[in-house]
Amino acid sequence: MKYDVIIIGSGLGGLACAHILSKAGKSVLVLEKEAQPGGCLQSYKRNGFTFDTGFHYVGGLEEGQSLYAAFKMLGLENLPWEKMDEAFDRIQIGNQNFSFLQGYENFMENLQERFPAEKEALAQYIHLLKQTKQEQISLLKSDQASSSFALFETGAWHYLVKTFHNPLLVDVLSATSLKLELRKDSLPLFTFLHGNASFIESSWRLKGPGSLIVDSLIGDIRKQGGDIICRAAVEELVEKDGKVVCARCSDGQVYEAECFISDVHPAVTCSWIKQSKVMRGIYLKRIGALDNTFGMLTVSLAVKPQQIKYFNWNQYIYKQSDVWTFYQDNPSVDRLLITARLPEDGGEYLRQIDLLTPMSWDKCSRWAQTSVGHRGEEYIEMKRRLAAECIRLAEHFIPELGKMVEQFYVSTPLTYRDYTGTPEGSAYGIRKDYHNPMMTVLSPRTPLHNLLLTGQNLVLHGIHGVTMTAMYTCAEILGKEYMYNQLK
Repeated sequence: MKYDVIIIGSGLGGLACAHILSKAGKSVLVLEKEAQPGGCLQSYKRNGFTFDTGFHYVGGLEEGQSLYAAFKMLGLENLPWEKMDEAFDRIQIGNQNFSFLQGYENFMENLQERFPAEKEALAQYIHLLKQTKQEQISLLKSDQASSSFALFETGAWHYLVKTFHNPLLVDVLSATSLKLELRKDSLPLFTFLHGNASFIESSWRLKGPGSLIVDSLIGDIRKQGGDIICRAAVEELVEKDGKVVCARCSDGQVYEAECFISDVHPAVTCSWIKQSKVMRGIYLKRIGALDNTFGMLTVSLAVKPQQIKYFNWNQYIYKQSDVWTFYQDNPSVDRLLITARLPEDGGEYLRQIDLLTPMSWDKCSRWAQTSVGHRGEEYIEMKRRLAAECIRLAEHFIPELGKMVEQFYVSTPLTYRDYTGTPEGSAYGIRKDYHNPMMTVLSPRTPLHNLLLTGQNLVLHGIHGVTMTAMYTCAEILGKEYMYNQLK
């Protein structure tokens, strides 16, 4: 059978594209190299607990907000979402505590009370957050360059220190951004604003694992006539007469289509084109030279029963100020995101907590040639040591947490690399650089007109960013007007 579209990779970007295209009447096949679909949304089970790999909370889900229309289009708005507390993100920097409140006006007024001299600057910041939300949809409405490009050309750090006179407020506004790469030398302002805007609109947790999103999308894709094949590792995209004609998998199976979409890292995708008359060396060299963002260390804790009451917010902890200095000097864990799983039994006590902290590739690159389960005792000891450091820092918020832990599991960038195929276990995809946005913000198009890209490496990362990027990719097939009308 020849398909209209073959999608390689079943992360959120690939599944969102498959959902949109199959709903539009296209015959769609998704090829996934692993035994389980979902990418960073997949869950895993250990000793009776189900742990998430990369999903923790999402923003902008109320009607009229930035993610509502897209999630409604994808059939995800009716999942068991639970709204978080008004103070959804709480921050401890040294011995000082701050909160982010849901709603732009609440958010601004709360911080103005703590920093009254920054009132006008905070109003300007809120204006930019709202503008960023609007720009994401406008990209589907017109081919003309939008003002968002100017925000890609502006450094987030430089904007913050120029706009706000109080260094502590800069740290506070940046402190919840462990969900993106805080890097002074590269992070564009647009990426920073996008990474915060939807959560300030409204913030939500899912009552259950992130795989509920995967299961919902896959169920709809199959109802709409789409196919999904796991353990189908693509080894080659065969080019003929200037276009891709088929995907060849490691088991020898060959799948044909009119169009191909890769939800896999662009450098990996390019490696599948063995001989090309269209994809020139300069393009391949450019893609291969792009830097990747930091990875993440995740410590997933199973807590003894009746020990810790559920907290309906995220807790961020920094030992000291200088929130932006992680990549310059990080001898030990000095920052942490603590997030709780909603009790699925409806009780007041939680059973699961995730601790997350950034981890650069050089911390685990010595084991780069190893595979899961075969990295040796030194690697295991490193994970134990880092888990202990995370737990000790978390005890600033939950005293004696270590005594309450029943079991724990640790994931490093190596884990993410091996299970999701992400080079260097990058948590946020290709590094966007405000010095050179034309080179680092990627189009869904490639030199091969019927090979498209999607996923976190192109424009935006995270649940919201990958969902919107899937819309941009599908617009290349269905048209911008069609996609825009779906989101109105």
